[in-house]
Amino acid sequence: MASGFEDGFSAEKLFAQGYSYTYDDVIFLPHYIDFSTDAVSLSTRLSKRVPLSIPCVASPMDTVSESHMAAAMAALGGIGIVHYNCDTATQASLIRHAKSLRVPIASDAVFKCPDHLIGSVDDFGPSSFVFVSQTVGTLTPSLLGYVSKSEWSSMKDEQKEMKIYDYMRSCESRDYYVPWDIDLDKIDAVLEDKQKGFVVLEKDGETVNVVTKDDVERVKGYPKLGSGTVGPDGKWMVGAAIGTRESDKERLEHLVKAGANVVVLDSSQGNSIYQIEMIKYVKNLYPELDVVGGNVVTMYQAENLIKAGVDGLRVGMGSGSICTTQEVCAVGRGQATAVYKVSTLAAQHGVPVIADGGISNSGHIVKALVLGASTVMMGSFLAGSTEAPGAYEYRNGRRVKKYRGMGSLEAMTKGSDQRYLGDTAKLKIAQGVVGAVADKGSVLKFIPYTMHAVKQGFQDLGASSLQSAHELLREKVLRLEARTGAAQIEGGVHGLVSYEKKSF
Repeated sequence: MASGFEDGFSAEKLFAQGYSYTYDDVIFLPHYIDFSTDAVSLSTRLSKRVPLSIPCVASPMDTVSESHMAAAMAALGGIGIVHYNCDTATQASLIRHAKSLRVPIASDAVFKCPDHLIGSVDDFGPSSFVFVSQTVGTLTPSLLGYVSKSEWSSMKDEQKEMKIYDYMRSCESRDYYVPWDIDLDKIDAVLEDKQKGFVVLEKDGETVNVVTKDDVERVKGYPKLGSGTVGPDGKWMVGAAIGTRESDKERLEHLVKAGANVVVLDSSQGNSIYQIEMIKYVKNLYPELDVVGGNVVTMYQAENLIKAGVDGLRVGMGSGSICTTQEVCAVGRGQATAVYKVSTLAAQHGVPVIADGGISNSGHIVKALVLGASTVMMGSFLAGSTEAPGAYEYRNGRRVKKYRGMGSLEAMTKGSDQRYLGDTAKLKIAQGVVGAVADKGSVLKFIPYTMHAVKQGFQDLGASSLQSAHELLREKVLRLEARTGAAQIEGGVHGLVSYEKKSF
């Protein structure tokens, strides 16, 4: 200890008591501040050869991580892992699309087929346009034209019986098109100069994205983006999840060709012969491609995967908000204990740890990182955002998006049962649920604020970086205590008849 006082417990002593602690069960004692919040660096590594500016990873779930989420996370300095609950061609297409979204805006634009009647267009959403495309629902829609909200609202009833194609304005003019890798300021300048309400981002003759003036104005109000996660090819770095079956070897080949920068072997219980063999296969075929193994929660599990050659470890079992593995299978571990134990071993081998599950607020992120993780994987934290897949709907007056566990029966019917080694079983047993989460807005807005809150936590602990925090923990300078139920209540908002809670 830095002083002569015996106050609190070292992590080594606290986590040797035989209890399985969650993040809420433990609290760090404050240390000494001699630097500003802005001096805190959150730069880290996802795996041995994948550096990140912020310790945030989008989970490979089909209601969290597709192309827009992956691009947005990379733009922020983190990374997204594209899920594999789809066919190989679709996953490869999502990766290529994510890497081409240099301006990571998930547009509010509405698309319709040309044979739809004008009268069927009853919802422009927040957008000022409805776009007409022959390929609605694809990642690269081929635009034919558009209808503006102002024109639509002034239509006569007889005009609403017309097909959209017969009424639309054409997009043939090249004034609407700009290169895919143009930055936001240049897009804004083009919109002002051409007096257009939108631009079409194009790459190799294909539409990559449609960005409206409304989109640009919205994003301009967000915190400025820092250093993005860019690969050697000059494009966003994007991860891809795969399973451990024989068919995943062919999938891997297509994902590498699509530009995947790191592969995550997705399994609820990673300490298996199947995963160990897949790790060896990938490292033999693509020695420069980093492989993240998991999930694990014990040092024994981690040791087996480290020996097999993993470049990163994913830690967590049954701690996610939509996961029921601990309830159904009676296996798992409290996430704080799991992260500390596995990180202690992994650090000895230079293998970064991803804390996967149980993240509900910035305090949980601080605890996960200080306890030894290099990054945190986010599912529910990002679900419901603008960039998450799926459409918004209203439930009891609240705007929500679907969020489901990959162990839910609904997700299993699309192929995620492989993750639970249940794809060959006659009976499907759910290890997750289907739910909904409230609209959070864009990750481009709330992740920067969250990271600033994390920096404030590090400042209170006297740690100016993740590396510094890990050293202070190992040297027993940072002290912890377990919290009683009453202490947890006291540590939150309490004693009020009503209140409004805003994070930023």
